Amino acid sequence: MEQIEDAGIKKMVIYKDLGIMDYSDAWDFQKKLLSQVQEIKLFNQQLPYCEQTSNYNFLLFVEHPHVYTLGKSGKEHNLLVNEAFLREKGAQFYKIDRGGDITYHGPGQIVGYPIFDLEAFNLGVKQYVHLIEQAIIQTLEKYNILGNRLKGATGVWLDTDIPGKTRKICAIGVKVSRYVTMHGFAFNVNTDLDYYHYINPCGFVDKGVTSMEKELKSKVDIEEVKNVLHDQLAKVFGFEFSDIPA
Repeated sequence: MEQIEDAGIKKMVIYKDLGIMDYSDAWDFQKKLLSQVQEIKLFNQQLPYCEQTSNYNFLLFVEHPHVYTLGKSGKEHNLLVNEAFLREKGAQFYKIDRGGDITYHGPGQIVGYPIFDLEAFNLGVKQYVHLIEQAIIQTLEKYNILGNRLKGATGVWLDTDIPGKTRKICAIGVKVSRYVTMHGFAFNVNTDLDYYHYINPCGFVDKGVTSMEKELKSKVDIEEVKNVLHDQLAKVFGFEFSDIPA
């Protein structure tokens, strides 16, 4: 198991399950927490260590109603349908400020938004993404699903060594501002995969998508998966959860 080394200082994370929430509301909540972490961080930089205020990191889990999001470097032609069709399918569309191309969020998917100060974790962006992938891989192991990384692509994939069968089970797209992260990952548990037919997921035209439900051929207890993933993230990043509410 990969994890960051313990530098002797406990890293505390406030966890919040937002339930089912509209994408724009969750985005606004992320931005609020990001600003809070950044403001305390900047304030502390002007003070001696003994006078600094405790700063917290946040981990949000949420399920969104059907929505497509396009990253700042994404190509709009990877959305294969028009706005009228999206309305008919009950789906929204947002251009957002994360990296990556287009992806889908919907019911039955665990969307994770870590608001982490990477300087406090002594991490670079690549290491940070690598550890998210590792936590997803270790979560899948608990269900006897073998997840892997794919060279040249972020996220967690299955059957990366079998041409034509490689498929993604978790997408990752992040933004880092003053070393503080937002956005995050989308992990398909009981996701309706039909919604991926209307996009080139993450810009790929030659690779598929999958879910835990599809791989296991039965629905999975998503609350149980959240608990497993929550624990795996704590292990690989080396943090503890705070009981302070978000």
